[in-house]
Order: sequence, then structure tokens, then C-alpha cells
Amino acid sequence: MTAPLDGVKIVDFTRVLAGPHCTKQLRDLGASVVKIEPPAPDTGRSGQPHVGPMSLYFAQQNSGKRAVSFDLNFVEAQDIVRQLVAEADIVVENFRPGTLDGFGLGYQDLLAVNPTLIMVSISGYGQTGPWRSRPAFAPTVQAESGFTEIISRHYGDTLTSVENDAYNHADVYTGLQGVIATLAALAHRDRTGEGQHVDVAMVHSMLAVNDRVSYELSDIDVEGEPLALSAPESPVFELPDGQLITIAASPVATFVFQRYCAMMRRNDLLLDIRFITPDFRRENWAELHAEIRDWVLTFRTIEELEAQVSEAGLAVGTIRTVSEIAESEWATERGAIREVDDRAGGTARVPSPPWKFSAGELPPAGLAPFQGEHNREVLAELGLSDEQIDKLHDTGVMIDNVPPGVS
Repeated sequence: MTAPLDGVKIVDFTRVLAGPHCTKQLRDLGASVVKIEPPAPDTGRSGQPHVGPMSLYFAQQNSGKRAVSFDLNFVEAQDIVRQLVAEADIVVENFRPGTLDGFGLGYQDLLAVNPTLIMVSISGYGQTGPWRSRPAFAPTVQAESGFTEIISRHYGDTLTSVENDAYNHADVYTGLQGVIATLAALAHRDRTGEGQHVDVAMVHSMLAVNDRVSYELSDIDVEGEPLALSAPESPVFELPDGQLITIAASPVATFVFQRYCAMMRRNDLLLDIRFITPDFRRENWAELHAEIRDWVLTFRTIEELEAQVSEAGLAVGTIRTVSEIAESEWATERGAIREVDDRAGGTARVPSPPWKFSAGELPPAGLAPFQGEHNREVLAELGLSDEQIDKLHDTGVMIDNVPPGVS
């Protein structure tokens, strides 16, 4: 049995998160990925924590890739890249637009060595337009795309929650959009024989995944729209044993409030003047929350509660830590967490690929590579002799930064 992308070869110029997350998903689908780093390595390698010399942050996004490192200012390094691209199916890069053109390695340049090449370029604002040259990181992209403003408004016009947000939403979402675009380009090439240049913009990706854009761009006042912390979208409650749970969604909205009343067997609340309209429910949220809280406290376990919540067409979830979901019965049965070699004599736990295929088998996790770890292996596959490889190393074209004793 083979993986879905078995035989697909990718040259990966990406670093940090959006690009590496894209190529990691493609690698987990079976593609062979060669990661090219400049002398100054992927800054993701500095992410904490470290186990020995390996960053676990880097390992999560790069396990299973092979790593080479060249200084593209040398003509010899540019020639090696062209040889790699000549045998590849896909190039993925997330430099600022135009960077690779400066080395003679832009899309039009690489077509000369591979006419059916698919090149996926991930950037903050796209390859064209007035903002193409602006630097972009997840927090600034989230600000520019409306994400930050919506979140701050939802939490009562305070930016504290946004400032303290630990997740790089724009990077991860854009990486996934890059995967979608790559798979579509592969399907197009399989059908027509034609490669292409795919332009994936982070800000555009954030708009595409925002399910509230149509509301934000309309003049319609949606009934029960929760805009502030006084009426949370998914309220949190505590069971008698102290376990925190959340119920989706906000009972401020009329159709959801009706389901809450059915769920609690409290149709009398439908006629309660405090809760008769969305505005009243928002103004009297503390009282409504107390009614639901007291009802929740009548259940001893989440299982008992969930049966009644589900009956009303709503959903309840336990508020867990990552460690708790990783140790759950669900994660064990699903195989949602897997171990990768931490390159220091132990293992690190990372998410497994989220797909299950009835036809085909995904590759094992593989090792997280050190900078330039596969220089000799990859160059030998291109036909270079040991003497030629030694010369590239001695002249600074090729960079090796592998800890002693690593095999």
C-alpha cells in the first residue's frame, strides 16, 4: 500500500511556520521533501523548548524532511538548486515576493529546467499589488485582516486577549490553504500536463477562513449577535466535581435560547420578561447564566449532562488541557498523538496526521533533520562525487551544522 502522494518530490525553501506547516502536511501525505536552508538557519530551530540540540517546535513542523543547506550567493549553490528542481514536482517558498528572482531562481527561471513545475509561493499580501513587499508575521496579518478587531470587539473592546494570544492562526491557516492549492495544482497537472505558479496570501487566507465576513460586510443587524463578553458565545459552567464544561452556542440568539429551554425542560423561561428578546437576554445575562448554571449542577457527570444537551440539538465539551486530550480514550483509539525521535536519545510527542485513508498507508513520522544533515546524501543522488562535495563544503557553498555523533 502506498501513501496518496508517494513519488511526489518537493523542494522546500520555507521557514518558521506557514510554509513548513504546508510542506509537513504534504510530507505526511507521502511526498518526499528536501528542505533548503541558507547559512542562517530556519529561525524555527530556535523555538523553545529544546531537547539537547533539537527544538521541539521545529521538530513538529519538519520531521520526516531531509535537510540541505547552501549559500545561494554562490553560483554553484544556484546550480545545485536547479538540479534539484529539474527532478522535482513542486517548489514551495515563503520568502518576500521577488527574493528568489534575485538569485535567478524565480518561477520563470525554474521553468527553463522543469517546464511542468508547480511553484507555491506563500507571502503576507501576495505576489502582486501595492502591499507585496511588506513584511508579514502572524500577529500583523491577523491585525490587517480584521481578525484582531473582531476578537477584541467580542471580548468587550479590550485587546488584552488578543495581545496574549499564543497561537499563530494566520500561519497555520495559510499553511493549510497552501496544501489545498498544491493538491489542486497537482490534480490540474495530472489532467492537463501543465504546471503553474500558485500565489497564496496570508491576509487573503484569513479572510477566507473567517465565517463572519459576510455579516461584517452587510448592514444587517443579526438578532442575538454576541459582540461582547457580557454575552459569551459558548458559556462555561462547572460540574459538581469541579470539571469545567462549555455548551455551544450563545442563548442570546432566539433559536438557540429555545433549545436551551427545551434542554433544561424550562419552557417557562420563554415567557420570562427578563429573557423575552435577545437584547433583554444580553442585558440580563448574569441571571440567565445563573439559571443554566443551577441546572448544570444537577448532573453528576459530563456523560449524564451530554445526553440531555444532545437531545436538544446542542453540544457540550469538557475543557481539557492538551495533555488531557492526549491521554484520553479517544486519542488512544484514534492514534491522535505519536512519538518522534527527539535526536537526544528519547522521544517527543507530536500530533499525528489527522487523516484516515481506506486505501493507502501514510509514512512513519521520520526524524527532524539538523541543518545540512542530508547534504552529502542529496548531492550524491544528483551525481556529485565525494571530491566535488568536499569542495563545496570547503569553499562555503554548503553548510553543515550537525552535532557530533549524530548518525
